[in-house]
Amino acid sequence: MSEETPNSVRLEKHGNVAVVIVNNPPVNALSWHVRQGLEDQFAAALADDSVEAIVLRCDGSTFIAGADISEFGKPPRGPDFNAVLNSIENATKPVIAAIHGTALGGGLETALVCHYRIAVPSALLGVPEVKLGLLPGAGGTQRLPRVVGVEAAATMTSLGEPVPAAKAKDMGLVDALAGADSLAEDAIAFARDRIADGPRPTRAREVVGDISIIEKLKTQNAKRWKGFDAPYANLACVEAATRLPFDEGLAFERTEFGKLMFGTQSAAQRHMFFAERQAAKIDGLPKDTKLRDIKKVGIIGAGTMGGGIMMNFLQKGFACTIVETQQEALDRGLAVVRKNYEASAAKGRFKPEQVEQMMGLITPSLIMADLADCDLIIEAVYENMDVKKDIFTKLDGIAKQGAILATNTSYLDVNEIAAVTSRPQDVVGMHFFSPANVMKLLEVVRGDKTALDVLATAMGIGKKIGKVAVVAGVCHGFIGNRMLAPRQLEAQKLLLEGATPAQVDKVHTDFGMPMGPFQMADLAGTDIGWHRDPNRIESIRDALCAEGRWGQKKQAGFYDYDDKRQASESPRVAELIEQFRKQAGIEKRDISDQEIVERTLYPMVNEGALILDEGKAQRASDIDVVWVYGYGWPVYRGGPMFWAGLEGTDKIVDGLSKHGFSIAPLLKNRADSKSGF
Repeated sequence: MSEETPNSVRLEKHGNVAVVIVNNPPVNALSWHVRQGLEDQFAAALADDSVEAIVLRCDGSTFIAGADISEFGKPPRGPDFNAVLNSIENATKPVIAAIHGTALGGGLETALVCHYRIAVPSALLGVPEVKLGLLPGAGGTQRLPRVVGVEAAATMTSLGEPVPAAKAKDMGLVDALAGADSLAEDAIAFARDRIADGPRPTRAREVVGDISIIEKLKTQNAKRWKGFDAPYANLACVEAATRLPFDEGLAFERTEFGKLMFGTQSAAQRHMFFAERQAAKIDGLPKDTKLRDIKKVGIIGAGTMGGGIMMNFLQKGFACTIVETQQEALDRGLAVVRKNYEASAAKGRFKPEQVEQMMGLITPSLIMADLADCDLIIEAVYENMDVKKDIFTKLDGIAKQGAILATNTSYLDVNEIAAVTSRPQDVVGMHFFSPANVMKLLEVVRGDKTALDVLATAMGIGKKIGKVAVVAGVCHGFIGNRMLAPRQLEAQKLLLEGATPAQVDKVHTDFGMPMGPFQMADLAGTDIGWHRDPNRIESIRDALCAEGRWGQKKQAGFYDYDDKRQASESPRVAELIEQFRKQAGIEKRDISDQEIVERTLYPMVNEGALILDEGKAQRASDIDVVWVYGYGWPVYRGGPMFWAGLEGTDKIVDGLSKHGFSIAPLLKNRADSKSGF
């Protein structure tokens, strides 16, 4: 072993059993030096005539968790992973994988080339590569069907969900379960029992099972997989295992892996993997920043948002006080929370007693003074600055010193809200997305005077309740809604010029968005933010609202809806558009799908560049996280700022210029250098 090679794999002997131990913290990733160590130590164990069986296990909290994805895209170093795996599989002595923690991706592929597998009951095994736009590229799609059969292999590779050890044993993926605290000893004993059986190369085993599962999975997941390449490539490889000899199947897998690895989708999904982790970091935060202790949470407002926000905290065991102005509204809000939990319990997500435990954590109240003992208070009333300022003025006199005062505003100025208190350093925006108990995004809005420990605590609490939290600066709409505004504005203009709501929406759903601008407006309610003056009709939306076309809830918005909320194009909306077109003196023309892209998606990138120019987002990848987790931007396109690089920033600037947009300086800079964000 060369001097520069870390000593990350060692060999121990226990009588006639050699134990090869990987120690590459924190997750024993298959870095180049681990591959080198495996090659060296297995060679040593096989050359030792006194060794009759070999155990492969890991130090630390986990078995090999997978590939070292920091090496992706870099020049290869150390021995080839497939060559190392082949040498283990071809060993002339039985090899046993001893699994604890997780054996995922390359980790499971390593376990699959071992002849036998033993695991602790808490272990998880799986091939999650599909979630990074990839497939198991070291024989996983060929060996897994030979161990667990076609049905289980197709399901595991295409969905990417890990299986617990007990289920893995039932599937045949694990041969034995070890004691929770005795894996090292149990693996050695198991290895001695396998000496008489000898090696059992996985490649030599037959593929069994019903291949019809592959078409069934495609049908069941058609909506979920729309636009994605990786699930289908995984299934194609499993299908290849049923009809090709092992080596030909491996070659097929390598070809498919290469297509994905060097394609844009996997690059986008890997970008999002790192972007999500990066978003949790606060620039300039001292490492010794102490977080505030949050034990009790207060919620103001028991409506859709307030109730949904509270559910996040209840599920993590936080005691919550929820305040409303009217008993009827309070009762209605609590009934909705209970109904949601009972629906989840009916699906097996919670036990009935858990529902009662969570509901038992709630203190309902009509008196704001009951929030006095809360460590975090979140205001979740409707978007009205005067109302919010009134609440925060009262909170300032009620909340204990050191309590964090948060507003769930979607657009309003957090600094203006903070200014009515004597403690603006304790005020922060916590913008949850609707439905708040489901959507993963949380925009944490940093006011000019928000204390660093308050910001860090809000981010930490977001993570604790299962959200992906992103820091945003104060500006109208913050990151997500600010970028949404130019898209919605252009979509409305396109209607007057000749596009239909259905055409505009189809361009967006074909792009991979879950819905288009007008479908989204109808779902949210066209009346949200409407001035409610039927005599002030200044836009198509005003006209819809004045006629009571408030979206799906009224079975009429930009579309007509039947009893099952199925949309159809509306003759009345077509009439209204024509009326506005005539009033504006605009001549109807054909609008191409490309123009819709240039006028609705390109302006979002431009707005994102302005947000970065102004320092309202810490980094471009944070903007991508907001749009993927808050608005359903397709993860295989990597968020709007990553997509800008794929589309070409110069092409985006040309498209925007053609339609008369002012170009953000940062976007112009990127276009000039032909670089992305």
